[in-house]
Amino acid sequence: MFNKKKKEEEPVVDQNRTEEGAENTDQVTNDATSNTSEKEVESAQELSAEEKLQQDNTALNDKYLRLFAEFDNYKRRTQKERVELLQTAGKDIIVSLLSVLDDFERAIKATENTTDVEAVREGILLVQQKLKGILTQRGLKEINSKDEPFDTDLHEAITQIPAPTEELKGKVIDEVQKGYTLNDKVIRYAKVVVGA
Repeated sequence: MFNKKKKEEEPVVDQNRTEEGAENTDQVTNDATSNTSEKEVESAQELSAEEKLQQDNTALNDKYLRLFAEFDNYKRRTQKERVELLQTAGKDIIVSLLSVLDDFERAIKATENTTDVEAVREGILLVQQKLKGILTQRGLKEINSKDEPFDTDLHEAITQIPAPTEELKGKVIDEVQKGYTLNDKVIRYAKVVVGA
């Protein structure tokens, strides 16, 4: 008897509904699986995008460090070249002036045994012309001052004196020390006396 009661108590399940429920469960499971896989794909894409950004960041940092090191080496190299240039800047001029120094030594030796002042003077003038020629080749020029209008860009007035004539007012009357330009830049102003 007990068995009959149990059978009666068991609900009757419609076979069609059971099959629909199973299909619905499969569909929910498939939807859940597809949602999970989409999320995994999205997170994988986000992760790969993040990794790509990190790789780009690393590459840019590496490039920056290399450029910085290269620029630092460039600065050191140019600084070293500048120091070497300053130390040897006058070398070629000094080498060219050594022959003039030799000529002066010969002139001094010649003055010890000679009584002819005119020959010594002529020798000294030749040495002076040689020195001027070397310096002129290097870009040195004398500033012509006498009887020129006073120019503060070229002249340094030592004193003013009354002008002997009306034409010499504001002009250089006498030159105490010559002025020079090197490649058209004044390296020593001419010291002059100006007429007032």
